[in-house]
Amino acid sequence: MFYIDMIISKLIIFLINIIDKSRGTDLPGKIALKLNKNFPLGFKNIDYDKVIFVTGTNGKSTTTNLIHHVLKSNDFSVASNLEGANLIAGITTTLIKNSTITGKLKPEYFVFEIDERSLKNIHRVIPAKHLVITNLQKDQVHRNADPDFILRKIKDVVKEDMHLYLNNEEPRSKSFEDSADTVTYYSVDKNSRSVVDEDRLGVTMPCPKCNHKINFNYYNVDNVGDFNCTNCGFKSKETPKYQMKDVDFENATFTYDGTTFKMPYNVPFMMYNYALVIALGDTLGLTKEQMQHSFNTFINIGGRIETIKYKDKELKYIRIKQENPETLQSAIDVVANDKEEKTFILGLCIIKDEPPHYTNTFYAYDCNFNELVNSNVKKYIAFSEYVCYDTANRFVYEGVDKEKIAVLNTDNVENILEEVDKAGCNNVYLITWLETFIDIKNYVKKNNL
Repeated sequence: MFYIDMIISKLIIFLINIIDKSRGTDLPGKIALKLNKNFPLGFKNIDYDKVIFVTGTNGKSTTTNLIHHVLKSNDFSVASNLEGANLIAGITTTLIKNSTITGKLKPEYFVFEIDERSLKNIHRVIPAKHLVITNLQKDQVHRNADPDFILRKIKDVVKEDMHLYLNNEEPRSKSFEDSADTVTYYSVDKNSRSVVDEDRLGVTMPCPKCNHKINFNYYNVDNVGDFNCTNCGFKSKETPKYQMKDVDFENATFTYDGTTFKMPYNVPFMMYNYALVIALGDTLGLTKEQMQHSFNTFINIGGRIETIKYKDKELKYIRIKQENPETLQSAIDVVANDKEEKTFILGLCIIKDEPPHYTNTFYAYDCNFNELVNSNVKKYIAFSEYVCYDTANRFVYEGVDKEKIAVLNTDNVENILEEVDKAGCNNVYLITWLETFIDIKNYVKKNNL
């Protein structure tokens, strides 16, 4: 039966490549699973000790891309769901594409970005031995509830014989350390972008072990930094083996074990991706020199930051996850670090996930806008068909003069760019959903602006 299902799946891939390649990331897997829910168990020549799952709230895609690149650039055969289809249908499609008609898999390694809620369902049919947990933070409430709900979901999957890779400075990730026999911690040392701020995000994180208060001595990024529980003693390790040191954002370098690495992207939230990949690469037997070379040639697919030219202006787009305060805070910090005069555009649009679609802006109030407001912003533009005034109020509550804020109750690209022109500043930052940015980019390209 597996062979018949495989022939059908391969035929679907062939037809998709002719008709509509955009459907090729998960449709073949959906159909194969409909024919047989245990379809992935039929593949041959897969070593589960060489299957790596990457899960967590933030950083999954970039981490998966970097692991894939490091392995491939060092002549390992590797398959990954780089298009981001991280549910079971997407993973199954990747396996189909990388197998023969008889189900024999060709690559040696498999690196999969895994949706947190889907981890249990996927691991049932692909029992990977390596599990990376990047972080567990506030995310889309309608879909993921709260971080501790996701923590419990992942805990149901973790087995003693797994090799866990845990973020030493993220309490929920590190709390899995007692769940498996083999644990590797990755870490980033205090650096010039670390902050000491007792009111960071304005929330208190409960200890994942005893529910008392977690105290952060400093933050490297949001809700990630050197920590300790004020009650039970749970804390980040002082000297983890895989700690990245001498972080120099000006020169885009850091060191590990005496070796200097070039940062492909010199922003704080990327440092934990680098630390993780070095820890994993060393575990898999790669040398520092091999990884060093790979870092020099890495280009992130669908990364968070992209720059386009618009007339005489440079428009820098920073991608965020909808309803996710950590990614919004990281994006704000990138803008705030640029002290040149600038226009800042924020579009918090309708939240599209599981129906019904809805709006809210609570996550903007979890973020600290103070550094942004004091970073030489000439003009603020708040746009959205639904929550533009809520967005503008977030600026007002931070002390921004109302005269400096343009409010657009629309998602229309022409109107947004007209306001950018009025602002008269060549340095422009945009934070909004990817869909909106793609509309802007296509409009600029189509009209040769």
